[in-house]
Amino acid sequence: MKNPLHYQISECDCGPTSMLNAISYLFDREDIPPEIIRNVMLYCLDCYSAEGVPGQSGTSRMAMMFLSNWLNEFGKIGRLSVNSAYLSGEDVYLGDSSRINDVLRRGGAVVVRLFLDEWHYVTLTGIQDDKIKMFDPYYWTEPYEEKDIEIHMDHPMEYNRIVPERYFNQDEEKLYALGSVAGREAVLLSNRETLLTPEKTIEYFI
Repeated sequence: MKNPLHYQISECDCGPTSMLNAISYLFDREDIPPEIIRNVMLYCLDCYSAEGVPGQSGTSRMAMMFLSNWLNEFGKIGRLSVNSAYLSGEDVYLGDSSRINDVLRRGGAVVVRLFLDEWHYVTLTGIQDDKIKMFDPYYWTEPYEEKDIEIHMDHPMEYNRIVPERYFNQDEEKLYALGSVAGREAVLLSNRETLLTPEKTIEYFI
């Protein structure tokens, strides 16, 4: 059975929340080993505030890279059929030739760092025409000024936003923009048993 995706419980934990949401989206709860939950929380929230408070500045890019590598190795030893890959810089964009689009079309999930008043992590879970299905862990129900960003509260297992693809590729610090190329990052996650491949379905080519 799948669990609903969940919201962060503080102003700081969007990183671990988004990673755990990706795992919840990809796997049944009965299949998720407790090591996943423990290590996501252990490796994230590693940034100190200017006042020296641990975790108050959220999760670093280095922690996300380390966690992605750990998940991939965890999958290799057979504890969970998970694949993970960390992307940065010019490899992080949305478009027809993007690895992000590819893994989303094939049933994977992607955790990306983008701008929402400040830098923030969310989980991408699918593509609908030229729009991206996304679960934003920051609980918010008021309509946006940007009328083409849709809020959906009736798909708790998959997404709570549908965002036009063009928002993500902006270089500026604007709503849901990936920002400057040098600072971009994404973690691609997939379930090897459910990921669409040419061998599994002809629909992947259509």
